[in-house]
Amino acid sequence: MAFTKSPAEARYNRRVLAYSAVYGVALLADTYLFKHALVSGPSAIVAALLPAIPIIAIFVAIGRYLVDERDEYLRMLMTRQVLWASGFALTLATIHGFLEAYGILAPLPPYAVVMAWFLGLGLGALVNRLTIGRGA
Repeated sequence: MAFTKSPAEARYNRRVLAYSAVYGVALLADTYLFKHALVSGPSAIVAALLPAIPIIAIFVAIGRYLVDERDEYLRMLMTRQVLWASGFALTLATIHGFLEAYGILAPLPPYAVVMAWFLGLGLGALVNRLTIGRGA
């Protein structure tokens, strides 16, 4: 089934691709800087926060899309996708948190929740794709 993208969706896709590219560059730069001990003190804090900025920008892009999208159906699909992502990430965080609290699993870095959220966003997109045309 071919879909025509709305102008809001096209802007959203461009933003997310650009922010994802910036994230990749920031992460590679950080890996290099920290591996070679080229930053310390306040500069290390700034460097460590650089990859977070494009991730936050992606969250903003999702919010902007939901505000800008005029097609109620497309807005509902993105809302449902975000709900899937949130439920998925919170479920994994809850399960892991209890297993970690009782010494069964090792701690994960807190940004693992964000990665789970993005994985859940993909899961939500898959659910949307599979249910389109079936009364979704």
